[in-house]
Amino acid sequence: MTALSLLQQRHSVPSRQLGAPAPDEATLRELLAAAIRVPDHGKLAPFRLIRLEGDAKLRFGERLAEFAIRKQPELSDAKREKEQLRYTFAPLVIAVIARLDAGSSVPEIEQRLSAGCVAYNILLGAHALGFGAQWLTGWAAYDPDVATLLSLDPNEHVVGFVHLGTPQTEVPDRERPALDELLSTWAP
Repeated sequence: MTALSLLQQRHSVPSRQLGAPAPDEATLRELLAAAIRVPDHGKLAPFRLIRLEGDAKLRFGERLAEFAIRKQPELSDAKREKEQLRYTFAPLVIAVIARLDAGSSVPEIEQRLSAGCVAYNILLGAHALGFGAQWLTGWAAYDPDVATLLSLDPNEHVVGFVHLGTPQTEVPDRERPALDELLSTWAP
């Protein structure tokens, strides 16, 4: 696969359609080492990664369900179960965390974008290795209780949860926007 065809073929695989195996430890480390090679103005490394796997994913989901019920006591049983199981489908979830340095001359948006590039590189790398992945956020990515659960510092924020595994079914690509509708040329 050429680099350009990799970009042309990459698509997300819904987390519910991801199963075992996930990348083994050596492959995962290689994938993540490649994923952190992102544009990083100021060499701040404004990101870090948190691995969720095995029983920890179930415990994480249970805590999220508790938070959701506390915030919305009228939450239906189906939605409670959805919250509890959300992180259990894919065998591996990587939380990508932005670490923002407010004292840096590098604008925070550039630091966030750098962390976002890490998440996207995980998607690209997973696809290149024959795995599937999906980058999800949802309410948990923005919730202060979840930030505390993940032991995030005040300057840290979840960019996304990247679910990784092996596609259990063929996933058709979605319709993509037409380039001509997005590209313009500036002229003075």
